[in-house]
Amino acid sequence: MKKLLADVQAHKLDPESALSKIAHLPFSDLDFAKLDFHRQIRQGLPEVIFGEGKEIGEIEQIIRKMKKEKTNVLVTRLDAAKAQALLRKFRSGKYNARGRALTLISHPVKLQGKGKILIITAGTSDLAVAEEARETAQFLGNPVEKIYDLGVAGLHRLFAFSKTLAEARVLIVVAGMEGALPSVVAGLVDKPVIGVPTSIGYGASFSGISALLGMLNTCANGLAVVNIDNGYGAACFASMINRL
Repeated sequence: MKKLLADVQAHKLDPESALSKIAHLPFSDLDFAKLDFHRQIRQGLPEVIFGEGKEIGEIEQIIRKMKKEKTNVLVTRLDAAKAQALLRKFRSGKYNARGRALTLISHPVKLQGKGKILIITAGTSDLAVAEEARETAQFLGNPVEKIYDLGVAGLHRLFAFSKTLAEARVLIVVAGMEGALPSVVAGLVDKPVIGVPTSIGYGASFSGISALLGMLNTCANGLAVVNIDNGYGAACFASMINRL
């Protein structure tokens, strides 16, 4: 780092090239985890903790290291029991039980989105995935609005929010069952739509496979699709679009 700064000062290296090198500097090694604190520089998106499958002690160590580095913390896929244990150690944390997301904000989130991200669900059963997307999108510095329960079984409900749809810069549409709603929304708006299939549905939905295939086979333009139940991934993609 010191050599890079010296090279910039001596005009041997331009600032843009130095920033590129800094973006790929080593990670912080906790033995069981390798924390990528330069991801924010390299990608524009910070390191986030995936809580599922990790022990409480491991998550706690990662959080303490991130707080030491003065970065905000988002933990996704965190069950209630682990969340309550962590909240006893980190009193400033906030837990969204529906979205299974825990946040610890040490400094104000900088607004980076150029417009509003709108999150829509087909049904109330899709809320867990939608709330994960909402927490993530807000954590990444986006204004977020939500409209829940607008599925195709009562499609007239959607048209009551035409103005809200038109005002959004990016739309995330979450649906299980046959996964039809993202195609409908994409056919109505002139903005990017991100479809999120969920694992909600009866036997022939194959835990979200039917919704995924339905969205991938859309005839509507401007619809991209992420993996089943991946509200986090949808929010990251939406955030990157919203910064352009």
